[in-house]
This record gives sequence, structure tokens and C-alpha cells, in this order.
Amino acid sequence: MKDESTRELIVKAADKLFYQRGYSHTSFSDIADDVKISRGNFYYHFKTKDDILDAVIHARLSNLRTLLAKWEAEGKTPVERICYFARTLIVNQTRIMRSGCPIGTLWTELMKLDHESRGQASAQFMLFRSWLREQFALLGKESEADILAMHLLSRTQGVAMLASAFADEAFIQREVDGMCEWVESVARTAS
Repeated sequence: MKDESTRELIVKAADKLFYQRGYSHTSFSDIADDVKISRGNFYYHFKTKDDILDAVIHARLSNLRTLLAKWEAEGKTPVERICYFARTLIVNQTRIMRSGCPIGTLWTELMKLDHESRGQASAQFMLFRSWLREQFALLGKESEADILAMHLLSRTQGVAMLASAFADEAFIQREVDGMCEWVESVARTAS
């Protein structure tokens, strides 16, 4: 396995810091310190914080596409694949309880800042929405697929926010179990 490039390390550190501290509260120095590189080396790779933000969003989208492809390969049925999506709340529960949803928190911050990258950041939601819509269509729910996708997407966002507010692992587990039961009931009623 090849070592990560300095640029990749910067993007990974920026992603982590934007998630934990927020975009506004993360400086070039914070990122350079995290990667343990000089500011000159840092500026060689990125001229502005917006350049870093673009790279972070691009990396997140790439990682999400890889994750969706993995779920496609591993999940035998749409129900199983959709439940993989819901279970990301459990897989990431420690991080979510500490900092909320990485997608939702970044988008909300960029929206409040009226930042030009908020559209790019919402592409992460659109990727999940499209993928979920496709899974519900495969269940035979073509006419309702987008409504069902948005329902599940909004429910996971709500759970992530409340999990962060209350730091309650049992709540996350109950909600994920409930989401998977709901998906199974949707599948049973498919035409």
C-alpha cells in the first residue's frame, strides 16, 4: 500500500477538523499543525481555505461512492442495502454523539455562512437520496421511491442530531432497529 501524499494528509486532517470544530473555527495553522508540516509546504498544496474545502467535499463524495458500491456488492437485497445505510448511525455512533452528522453539520454551517460551496456540500445528500430512491424502486415502490428515500434520509438526520444532543446509544440502536423494521414493512407491501 502506498503512503498517503502530503495533499491527501492535509485533506484528511481538514475533513476531521472541519467536522470536529467547524469550517469557520479551523485555520490553516490548525490543519498544518495536525499534519505536522510547515505553512510553506501547506501553501504549496492549497492556496486558500476554500480550496481545501473543495478537496474535502470531493474526497467525501468519492468515499461515499465507494461505500455505496460496497453496499451494492455485499447486500443481496434492497432491504439489506437500505439497512446498511441506516446502520451507519451505529457504526459511527461515537463520532455522531460527539459532533453530529458530518454531512449535516458541514452543510448547515456553509448554509449559515451563505458560502458558495454549500451546493457542493449538498451533493452528499443528493448522492444518498438518489441511491436510496434506486433501492426503493428495486423494492417495487417506483412511484413512491423518492418520498420513501427522503423519509429515511430525514429520519437518519434527525436521529444523528438527537444522538448528539442526548449521547444516548440505546436511542440510536432503537431508532436504527425501527428504521430497518420500517424498510421490511415497505418491502412486504411492495406491488
